[in-house]
Amino acid sequence: MEHFGLSHILYEPDKYSPDTLDLLNDEEAREYWLNTCEKLVEKYVNFALSNTEDPTVEIRALKFKTCYIEALKELRINPLAHGQLTIRLLLDINETCLRSQGFFDLWKQQKKYENETALATLAVRLAEIDALPDDRQRWTELCRGVLAGNMFDWGAQAVTSILNCGLYEALDKIQQRPWLHDGLDKWMEKLEKTVHHCAAVFVDNSGVDIVLGILPFVRALLLRGTSVILCANEWPALNDITNVELEEVLQHASLICPVIAAAMATGDLVVRSSGQRGPCLDLRTISVGLCTEMKMRGVDLIILEGMGRALHTNLNARLAVDSLKLAVVKNAWLAQRLGGPLFSVIFLYEDKPSET
Repeated sequence: MEHFGLSHILYEPDKYSPDTLDLLNDEEAREYWLNTCEKLVEKYVNFALSNTEDPTVEIRALKFKTCYIEALKELRINPLAHGQLTIRLLLDINETCLRSQGFFDLWKQQKKYENETALATLAVRLAEIDALPDDRQRWTELCRGVLAGNMFDWGAQAVTSILNCGLYEALDKIQQRPWLHDGLDKWMEKLEKTVHHCAAVFVDNSGVDIVLGILPFVRALLLRGTSVILCANEWPALNDITNVELEEVLQHASLICPVIAAAMATGDLVVRSSGQRGPCLDLRTISVGLCTEMKMRGVDLIILEGMGRALHTNLNARLAVDSLKLAVVKNAWLAQRLGGPLFSVIFLYEDKPSET
């Protein structure tokens, strides 16, 4: 069923398919992702065990593991078990198995800690950006900041070593320009010609990502006169920030940054639920309320951030308005498949399709 009113978000809603890889038809990719998901189970189990005093946690963690391993086993035997097979589906099944054993928000304390730590350095980061001599340098650093922030992802195997570091270590790790997909100059040219009316930003991880990556970028949009809807997950998944957690982060950020405070007071900066339950993004299932509000506010820029929203899904989606797709490829196999090294950068700016 096509979601009502998607024509102002998707260029051709009836042709939209969120998933970048079809694991039914791509045997190499299927084998790789099933193995990767199987390996990740241990990481989840260990995280669950280390994070609670609950005496039932061991048996629940074991049941979660069995639940997910069995589901993966079934997909090996019958890839058609769910009618389709995509990375989005594999991640969704993982979340379902976690919830079935009462692990509703495994990363809750971790997210809270990372948000607080990142907020403590927000003022310094904003001052650093403001001190840069011109717009071009500022926007380059803001975009690099979003990409570096996106490294802080508990779902990616390759980044475990930097999760305990900070933004600056991550800035050193991301690919040097020219990036694998490098639309930065095109984005800058657009900024010179246009002030967008309203941007919808689909955000990703807690901590450094949202606070030191996205918020400075959003502040720069606000300073240009662009209002912003921050769209976050309805349900917890991995360390992705939820809309409720994001409200709280913004309250704190507003005490640090007058631009954010003013925009929240006037309604030029709002948080909304994207209606999503997993780390990927199917634009057909965003909440009706958000869909209506995007139309009402005249959204003319959509920003999709992170591997789940801009790479596993929506990389090839044609949107009806200007769009930015931003992600760091934190997976060696996928980077190679896309033709670049680990920590390659996807920075795709696409103008809205011209009316024919």
